[in-house]
Amino acid sequence: MTARITTLWESVGHTPLLRIGTLSRRTGNEILGKAEFMNPGGSIKDRAAKGMIRDAEATGKLAPGGTIVEGTAGNTGIGLALLGRERGYRVVVTMPDNQAREKYELLEAMGAEVRKVPVVPFANENHFFHQARRLAEANAGWFWANQFENPANGNFHAESTAEEIWAQCEGKVDVLVAACGTGGTLGGVSSALKAKNPKLEVVLVDPFGSGLYSYVKEGKLASTGGSITEGIGIMRLTENFKKARIDDAMQVSDQQMIEMLYHLAREDALVVGTSAALNVRAAYELAKARPNQGLRIVTFLCDHGSRYASKVFNPEFLASKGLEVRPLP
Repeated sequence: MTARITTLWESVGHTPLLRIGTLSRRTGNEILGKAEFMNPGGSIKDRAAKGMIRDAEATGKLAPGGTIVEGTAGNTGIGLALLGRERGYRVVVTMPDNQAREKYELLEAMGAEVRKVPVVPFANENHFFHQARRLAEANAGWFWANQFENPANGNFHAESTAEEIWAQCEGKVDVLVAACGTGGTLGGVSSALKAKNPKLEVVLVDPFGSGLYSYVKEGKLASTGGSITEGIGIMRLTENFKKARIDDAMQVSDQQMIEMLYHLAREDALVVGTSAALNVRAAYELAKARPNQGLRIVTFLCDHGSRYASKVFNPEFLASKGLEVRPLP
């Protein structure tokens, strides 16, 4: 059968759901990863970008030849640049200046204008989120994607990601595990799947330095420590996150994440990014705690590890953060 000719826009989504063999065999449960790194822009954020652009076009917020502006840790900006440039839009992104250099290079290669800004707390008006908002306010005709608060983000995940998972699992999903950045993925997918199966268990996984674990467990935003993971972990409740239906939460350290990242690369031939490794480590810990129950645990392989090669595959960087490559326990 010959595949039909398509476009970048049409190719977003429809990603495989991969059985992670070594971990499934170790635990006696089925650990599945949604291969979002196979989206055209290389990450799950292509879905958010498509949903927000589609909604902005439909509502008249984005006119032909217009400009899209967004504050991003990188992947949403890449998705917006990819799909925005294909559809004839100019794309401007504000980004914290501590992200993996591969993200900046990819954005610039696609013709996006990248404005690096110092890392500051969200309450500071110089935060990359606020700088993007101000740019949109100051320039007529600029569309601010506003991925954290824009409901089109989570709505597209409910429409596409959740429906794909349900179909691929033939209606049998026991546990959903996911980290949270904007809340779009977790909010959209958990609400849609819970509507189909109220018994589905939804577990938030959080890096240290983020406040969502504390919020789920204790009802308040609080954090300790920090993390080298990029694009996940926040200290506020976004509109997209408020839609999430969460049963429990767990924390994963950077050391645990790195152990899983290298295990997946070396044992399962899955070279994934930091948020994906965090997700899978949490899924693995849950599966180990309930051995040989035949549970189907679904999580997200958010992006490819090549996007972080200068950090996570750099021994000097790992040593500077006190991290070691160790066998998975």
